[in-house]
Amino acid sequence: MAQITLRGMEPEVEREIRRLAQESGRSLSRTVLDIVCEYTGLKKGKKRPAAHSLKKLAGGWTEEDAAEFLESIRSCEQIDEEVWK
Repeated sequence: MAQITLRGMEPEVEREIRRLAQESGRSLSRTVLDIVCEYTGLKKGKKRPAAHSLKKLAGGWTEEDAAEFLESIRSCEQIDEEVWK
């Protein structure tokens, strides 16, 4: 495999990469490779859904939020048999 040497990296960037590596239990090399592959869209393995890039904008629901929503629409899920005859 080819090697690339990075020079002139900002100290803040280095600290963040080291922090990410430590948190994930991966090597520095693996962490940098994962970042580069993800950025270029060439990450192997698990593919992300097409809408993944919108996740930061759209946010997400907690289990409590989802349960509250489902409860609020419960009456809409009831079928009036008389209407469908």
